[in-house]
Amino acid sequence: MRNGLRNLKRPLRTLALHTGPLSYSHCHLPRIGLLQSSSYASVSAADIQFGQPVHETHPHLLKPGELTPGITAAEYAQRRSKLASKLPKNGVAILAAADVKYRSGAVFYEFHQDSDFFYLTGFNEPEAVAVIGTSAAQDDHTFHLYVRPKDPKAEQWEGSRSGTQAALDVFNADESGDIKDVEKSLSRIVGDASEVFTDAVPLRPSASAFSRLFSSQSPPKSDGLSKILDQATVKPLRSILNDLRNIKSDAEIANMRKAGQASGRAFTEAMRQAWTTEKDLTAFLEYTFKRKGCDTSAYVPVVAGGKNASQIHYVRNDDVLLDNDLVLADAGGEYGNYITDITRTWPIDGTFAPAQKDLYNAILATQRTCISLCRSSASNSLDKIHQIAESTLKDNLSQLGFDMSGNALETLFPHHLGHYIGLDIHDTPGQSRKAPLQAGQCVTVEPGLYVPDTNRWPAAFRGMGIRIEDSVCVQGEHPLILTTEAVKEVEDIEALRS
Repeated sequence: MRNGLRNLKRPLRTLALHTGPLSYSHCHLPRIGLLQSSSYASVSAADIQFGQPVHETHPHLLKPGELTPGITAAEYAQRRSKLASKLPKNGVAILAAADVKYRSGAVFYEFHQDSDFFYLTGFNEPEAVAVIGTSAAQDDHTFHLYVRPKDPKAEQWEGSRSGTQAALDVFNADESGDIKDVEKSLSRIVGDASEVFTDAVPLRPSASAFSRLFSSQSPPKSDGLSKILDQATVKPLRSILNDLRNIKSDAEIANMRKAGQASGRAFTEAMRQAWTTEKDLTAFLEYTFKRKGCDTSAYVPVVAGGKNASQIHYVRNDDVLLDNDLVLADAGGEYGNYITDITRTWPIDGTFAPAQKDLYNAILATQRTCISLCRSSASNSLDKIHQIAESTLKDNLSQLGFDMSGNALETLFPHHLGHYIGLDIHDTPGQSRKAPLQAGQCVTVEPGLYVPDTNRWPAAFRGMGIRIEDSVCVQGEHPLILTTEAVKEVEDIEALRS
């Protein structure tokens, strides 16, 4: 290949696909770290340390053939192949892993991989670059993966690394190398490429004027990847990846169903109990997500009692919970990097007051209608279903005595009905909500009402904030609710505390 990528047509490496007992001699792995090739015949893969779980080291987390929970090495290879098929002759795509982020000094945040990078590689470490390129004939593609090398001293402090050899034998790269040498390799690859597709170099500065004003970093210089790409034909990768990530595979849906089931059960357990503070309820949900099988929380939970629920992204979660009020909890777990998104609202003392019940049922009826429309046979877009939600809520609120003239609905229902979900809470960024929903897309359906405490609104409802949200997979005739274990009928909620 003239673009500097080796034209290799070898099958997937066997480590991630092998289903029986495995040693590294079986994988033809010459060495990792300090282990010499002469010793590999007697070294089991289970005795080698990697930067993330593999089946041989963590059989309780990964089945044979899986590279990450629920997703096989073969599926990752298919994703790369699909990406390559959308590139022009001698085109390359460049993706960068996420970096470690620090909250202060040497104290770091929990690492979370860049979703696009993870989708194509399954590699879950920082400081890595993936390059996927096509041949001149477009009949083959290659996969380069540049990673941190094995380093016993660094690993003693930071944990195990997979290393460059595992990039070949575990993650099925055609070529690998030390991330420190990536600039030289990229210069060669980019120089021979017809076009380069990447989002690794931001096309615009930070949207926050505050962060730009007080940033400790100097203005960006023309170096690194920006310098390498200076003379290349560069195009964004976002739309191509959105097309790939938009329709979920059966394995992806299964992961999201597992996250939804665990999270839904956590919500129902939470509703069974009496809570006196937002903090305690938050802690219970996050702990129970993990106890039920999730890896972590998908996002910072919203746990808002009483009037706090009128703040849509209220995350302080530091107030008391009072009888006669409602509590709104928006939270969800994550499994194999796939998320779920749930919101439930329920009475803190276990019983809905009449006005609370009326407003809640108005929202619940709207949500039921909207979920039923999440099927490809209906040819509805998210925007169209949002319009239906607005119309239904307006009618229901009028029957409850609300004056719905002017901007009333915009005030009471200020957000969209739903968004796409998958590896991200707001998946496939920038994707239009105007296109008809297709089977395999996953979305949220989350009507909500937030009544200001002013004289314009009926007194019985002032200060209430109610939202009901489920994660839903679009199918042909019948939507699949991924979070059905979280109860939401008034009678079912009240029965939990009776």
